[in-house]
Amino acid sequence: MNIQGWAEIALTLSAACLLGWPLGIYMSRVWNGERTWLDPVLKPVEGVFYRAAGINPNRSQGWLGYAGALLAFNLVGFALLYAILRLQGVLPLNPQGFDGVSPHLAFNTAASFVTNTNWQSYGGETTLSAFTQMTGLTVQNFVSAATGATVAAALARAFVADRGEGVGNFWADLTRTTLWVLLPLAFVMAVALVGLGVPQTLAAHAQATTLEGGSQTISLFQTASQLAIKQLGVNGGGVFNANSAHPLENPSALTNLITAIGINVLGWAAFFAFGRSVMASRDVRALVAAAFLLLGAGAAGLYVAETQTPPALVAAGVDASVNMEGKEVRFGAPASAAWAAMTTGASNGSVNSMHASYMPLGGAIQMVLMQLGEILPGGIGSGIAVMVLMAMLAVFVAGLMVGRTPEYLGKKIEAREIQLVMIAVLVLPLSILGFAAAAAVLPEALAGLLNKGPHGLSEVLYAYTSAAANNGSAFAGLTANAPWWNTTLGLAMLAGRFVPAVTVLAIAGSLVVKPKLAPSAGTLPTHGPLFIGLLIGVILILGGLQFFPALSLGPIVEHFDMLRVLAAL
Repeated sequence: MNIQGWAEIALTLSAACLLGWPLGIYMSRVWNGERTWLDPVLKPVEGVFYRAAGINPNRSQGWLGYAGALLAFNLVGFALLYAILRLQGVLPLNPQGFDGVSPHLAFNTAASFVTNTNWQSYGGETTLSAFTQMTGLTVQNFVSAATGATVAAALARAFVADRGEGVGNFWADLTRTTLWVLLPLAFVMAVALVGLGVPQTLAAHAQATTLEGGSQTISLFQTASQLAIKQLGVNGGGVFNANSAHPLENPSALTNLITAIGINVLGWAAFFAFGRSVMASRDVRALVAAAFLLLGAGAAGLYVAETQTPPALVAAGVDASVNMEGKEVRFGAPASAAWAAMTTGASNGSVNSMHASYMPLGGAIQMVLMQLGEILPGGIGSGIAVMVLMAMLAVFVAGLMVGRTPEYLGKKIEAREIQLVMIAVLVLPLSILGFAAAAAVLPEALAGLLNKGPHGLSEVLYAYTSAAANNGSAFAGLTANAPWWNTTLGLAMLAGRFVPAVTVLAIAGSLVVKPKLAPSAGTLPTHGPLFIGLLIGVILILGGLQFFPALSLGPIVEHFDMLRVLAAL
């Protein structure tokens, strides 16, 4: 550890947050249909989409109609992506001649990309064609990110409305977020990455001569275009198995910095967009402060843990003065710590293989960052939406203490809202612990573990945490491309994405019909340090719902025979 390392971490985290501020103002204008400088180019394109689909973008939908449109759109997207994966062998742009994937892998991959998780049970360069990558995965990288933004936009309108009826139009929100926000930014970033050495080609491979004089085949893909949206869309699934640890995807320290900032910047932008849309910038800055403090603490913990001497190397008598195990050797421990914190806190981790080699505490910190609810800052829109639910819980707890009905952003928070909030926040621990407990006792699940004992348990917990939290990173050592793992991880992804999304929309539907209240003498201030502390406490308690019970699974795993009997009953 040194001052340069701390400065590098602080710069990376702060740059993403600060750049999110102007982008959030722009995103809010897009959500609210205000004029932007791209209107002359994109308004005609938007109109073509609406006319072709027969949509009136000015017709506001109730929360049920909005949620129904969201689910229908994603169901169709899932079916189309599943079909592309299964039929890959007969589709064009397949110079490598890859066959279609198995049914369980197609289910897992379709669930993964539709839910913005981007978990990969496959090696991209050895499994998927250019057609599948572009028309299947990259399309979902755009629309799954835009889907998360629509949820936040609808929730913002519910707080603004005074005895309103609708929460907006899903189709308009989806189209505008994709056209005005994601496409322009992804185009600019892709061009920049090409200029920095990231390949962009439809060629299958290139031949290279090694230093020893041998021949090597190097896989090539349309890497830059997919890398741009996988980072900006908080997705994570790249064309290569190692994702951003691959030198063709991340060739330099500059690309590493750009892509690290990219995976956080629109998550922060959604926070600021929400604040501007509900006209409560001070209150939302408190949410930003709470999320940033937790993310910074995670990054600091990772940096400390990953610069310690590994006990195994000491026991082996190996020089361990510098611990580079699990780190990107090209960029060092500070960059690796910042990357791990930002990707696990941002709702996705696009360096899969690195996570297996972190120190035990480093791996635990990454699990905790995901188990807090993917709100640091989380996905585009999905992060701020869940953070608002945490804030509603915080004011509810404070209201119980002083004996008054809690309010947040001018709306009374009553029993119905809190019941819905608990459904949204409990789906994560239920999915993680439920599937992990089953995997710990079933032979078909245990067959996928290359490591037994405590680290094998960590692999199981990390896998379901990453899936349910729509993160997508993994501990290496788990052979996930098998029916049990592909199916259950896919189910965890679907539950972790759509149960909270629909629940947030139900909360929006409950809030939109309520009157907008002016602050009174009894209103709890939700923008000061006391509220930030209360909010952090609520988040940590809810995160503990899965982390501490998960730790208790360790001794239980030793009693497999007893658990198999109970499972049979």
